[in-house]
Amino acid sequence: MEDVRVAELLGTGEFARRSRLSLKALRLYDRLGLLVPARVDPGNGYRRYRADQLPVARLVARLRMLDMPLATVARIVSAPPDERAALLAAYWDGVEQRVAAQRTLAAHLRVVLSGGKGLLEMYEIAQRSVGRQVVLTEQRHVTPEQLPEWIAEATDRLEKAARAHGGVAGASFVVYHGDVNEDSDGPAEVCVPIEADEAPADAAARVEPEHREAYVRLTKAQVRYPQILSAYDAVAEWIKANGHEIAAAPREVYFAGWGENGPDDAVCDVAFPVR
Repeated sequence: MEDVRVAELLGTGEFARRSRLSLKALRLYDRLGLLVPARVDPGNGYRRYRADQLPVARLVARLRMLDMPLATVARIVSAPPDERAALLAAYWDGVEQRVAAQRTLAAHLRVVLSGGKGLLEMYEIAQRSVGRQVVLTEQRHVTPEQLPEWIAEATDRLEKAARAHGGVAGASFVVYHGDVNEDSDGPAEVCVPIEADEAPADAAARVEPEHREAYVRLTKAQVRYPQILSAYDAVAEWIKANGHEIAAAPREVYFAGWGENGPDDAVCDVAFPVR
């Protein structure tokens, strides 16, 4: 440790006051190696800090005001100055995604706890015609926890396979031939439309017939389980209320890239074929 004269050091009380950190916090940050005193008296254990440690201490205090975990605070504080802003941005992006997901989950639970009251008011249901499509498919029994990763991996496999069959011809979609929840594992079927008139014989493929469907558009946050269930319930309720019947299994249509969109960006439609 560098030889610093005691007269140039700040006691814990003064340092705590000027840094806006409590004495308890200073003791904790010392133990964690996050904010180590410049000098500790070997006799009485009294800690002293340099005045030039105040900017780091104030940064720690402000980062903690964001409810940032100490491990993340330590990573930012120890990073080179030109990397700190990017680390903070990455952390805050994660916070916004989590809050957006929690907000939609709270809305879903509010409907559940009120017995479905306000369900249709949560969403704007629309109708559209969907043309005949030839699709490559992959089907699997899957749990809610496994579903997001499997959808992404299966879609990637099918899009690569589509290159040998004229290329991808439209948005991928997932058909639910059975419920996927805590009590049921589907099956679910990932479908990627291809540029072909008939299903190829050398691949798992089928024809998705022309149909009309009722659908609702969802943000990335609303797609998360279990809040997405409210969207399914809303479309099903709308179909019943407007004199239609469900004609085929429901599906999720992923028309926008997942990774490049934020929690409030529209990425998916929940749709039911109707008659």
